[in-house]
Amino acid sequence: MKDIKDYIRTIPNFPKEGILFRDITTVIQNPEGFKLAIDMMQESLADVDFDMLLGAESRGFLFAAPIAYNLGKAMTLARKKGKLPAETVSVDYDLEYGVATLEIHKDAIKPGQKVVLVDDLLATGGTLKAMAKLVEKLGGEVAGIAVLLELVDLKGREVLKDYNVYSCAQFEGE
Repeated sequence: MKDIKDYIRTIPNFPKEGILFRDITTVIQNPEGFKLAIDMMQESLADVDFDMLLGAESRGFLFAAPIAYNLGKAMTLARKKGKLPAETVSVDYDLEYGVATLEIHKDAIKPGQKVVLVDDLLATGGTLKAMAKLVEKLGGEVAGIAVLLELVDLKGREVLKDYNVYSCAQFEGE
């Protein structure tokens, strides 16, 4: 059986010189790779007690939806500002060159619900930390964080030190 890293394409010098971009499109466009990714992420949650998944816009949706379906769990969305139609709560977070805002519907998470955050990538941890703040703002509990791949050198796990983080593949300065 192939390793999930075998399905991830590395593109040197994108989006700028010196960066090794880890491209997950090659995972999702390959049926075996996509199945392996979903299976691995789902298996990483086998011992986690949770009620629902919160997928990050937009690649987190690709992984959260099939996991929610397979496990018979609810799912909700963390979206960029202005993309949700009903009343929302929001959190601002820092990007490399500015600030971004994530929102979820105010009624998406009930107090006491245990939520797993799902995204394709853990880099600096900013997006996932913002998602955790949204869950907690609504009275939910972050039961865990599941990502397909982790860029270890960017130390995102340190930003998320208060949470259990599950990653299927780790890349270190490769």
